[in-house]
Amino acid sequence: MKKNKSGFVRLAKLMAPYHAMLLLCLLCVIVANVAQILNPIFAEKIIDDFLIAKKPQSGLYSIAGLAVSYFLVELIGAVGSVCQSRCMARMSQSILHDMRVTVFDKIMNMSMRVIDKNGTGRLITRATNDVETINEFYSDVFINLFKDVFLLIGILIMMAAMNFKLALVSFTGIPLIFLISFSLKKVIKENFKKVKRTIGKINGFISENINGMKIVQAYNRQKDKYDEFETLNDEYFKGTFTQVVLNSFLRPAMEIINNLVIALLIAYSIGGIENGVLEVGVLYAFTNYVKKFFDPINDLAEKYTSIQSAFVSVDRIYEVLDETDCDNLRGGTYRAPVRGEVEFQHVWFAYNNENWILKDVSFKLHIGQKAAFVGATGAGKSTIINLISGYYLAQKGRILVDGVPVEDWDVKALRDGVTTVQQDVFLFAGNIRDNIRMRTDLPDNAVQKALHIAHADTFVNGEGSLEFPVTEQGLNFSTGQRQLLSFARAVAADPAVLVLDEATAHIDSNTEETVQQSIVSISQNRTCIFIAHRLSTIRSCDVIFVIDHGKILESGTHDALYAQKGRYYQLVQAAEETTQTLSC
Repeated sequence: MKKNKSGFVRLAKLMAPYHAMLLLCLLCVIVANVAQILNPIFAEKIIDDFLIAKKPQSGLYSIAGLAVSYFLVELIGAVGSVCQSRCMARMSQSILHDMRVTVFDKIMNMSMRVIDKNGTGRLITRATNDVETINEFYSDVFINLFKDVFLLIGILIMMAAMNFKLALVSFTGIPLIFLISFSLKKVIKENFKKVKRTIGKINGFISENINGMKIVQAYNRQKDKYDEFETLNDEYFKGTFTQVVLNSFLRPAMEIINNLVIALLIAYSIGGIENGVLEVGVLYAFTNYVKKFFDPINDLAEKYTSIQSAFVSVDRIYEVLDETDCDNLRGGTYRAPVRGEVEFQHVWFAYNNENWILKDVSFKLHIGQKAAFVGATGAGKSTIINLISGYYLAQKGRILVDGVPVEDWDVKALRDGVTTVQQDVFLFAGNIRDNIRMRTDLPDNAVQKALHIAHADTFVNGEGSLEFPVTEQGLNFSTGQRQLLSFARAVAADPAVLVLDEATAHIDSNTEETVQQSIVSISQNRTCIFIAHRLSTIRSCDVIFVIDHGKILESGTHDALYAQKGRYYQLVQAAEETTQTLSC
């Protein structure tokens, strides 16, 4: 997606809701900076008026009076600086709080197509590392940046007002500063992009290998994975080391320019002092101003890489926030309780380009019908489920739920009425109640009823109660128990369309029989869709669709299809032979 705004504009725009707090910070900055700008004036007056010119002292117009004034100005400036820092810190943390919520909400509402394209590592990096980089920018860099910019402007004005020629001499270092900064800008920014891409790969790699640790250990691939990680880690090390080298170069360069300017200023002023056209106090004030002038520049130079990093991070975050392919941005407005009628009209679908997974698929399921889709792995069965739930949109043809195109449905209303039980169960860390209720206000008696229908109440009661803890991904339960809990979760949602995608694959035969009985009891006035390899589980379905290479080859009841002795007959025969072989 093409970027249409710079990182600076976007960082500034994030502060718009906090303009009142920003104005208060501005006031505090002015107070703190005025104190710093006035202090050299006190020194200049003491040197030129009292130490050299020997003017009479009276009241505040005296060495003691100016010293007290100096102290009071410093005190007021310190108070202003503290207030500015606290105010800016509060504003920056509020911005980051809002950003974290916004990024997480955006990821939660992304279409599955975008999530597949980005991958886990990239999205985690944007939600964590990139937001943390902006946190460092606001919490550290921006607080000082805000103050330094105003201080530079004030010093420039004061120097020009005091002695314009000396000011011009003092400004000779500015072109060098800009030359060095802009010559390194592109290098620093490109290096940061490389570093952040690498950390995204590392996050994805670690996440992938933790989830697949059993496979890694089962095939003894620890050494290979270690080598892969070393390659990524070395790439990250080189990028961060380059960053440190570039960062360490800037501050010494600014210090050299600072000393050169002071030397040039003294050399230029000697003649003026000898001829009496330039006062010593003015020169002292100017050298003081030059040091003050270069202090914020040195600070900016030191923080320059952090600024560039923040610009890169905010661009990367807005790559996520600017994404338009999101569930909540599709524009569907139709809201009504789903009744359960599902129809495909000449549907074509591909995950990538025109590598079609479904090819001209058409069928219609009536309310309360039980249907099954069977076929080889990769035939397109699970894709049909993803399209019904609106996780993806078909490229050709129409998908209707209750006669309304899927894209016209409000996504939340559609998914409230369509619930899928996956073969690979995902349970959230928490307790059993939370995993069944899914943060709704479902009462405990409804939760218990769902557990009973799913025949999960026996082991749940044996474990203790609904408060029994569920660890990450539910790994403290057996595979079959996790499957039963996911079935109870689906039943508790009371959907009009219940989809079981290989949902009985990990359940033993005895449990499967009782689960099938419970399905019969809850399938009244409810459309049920089965995706199954175990053909014994779908014999009683009203209609069975046989899919091969994305096309529906056959459809009908079990008896009718078996009698045809076609593709379904072959699948049943192959399944029976496999069962006989295993029983031997």
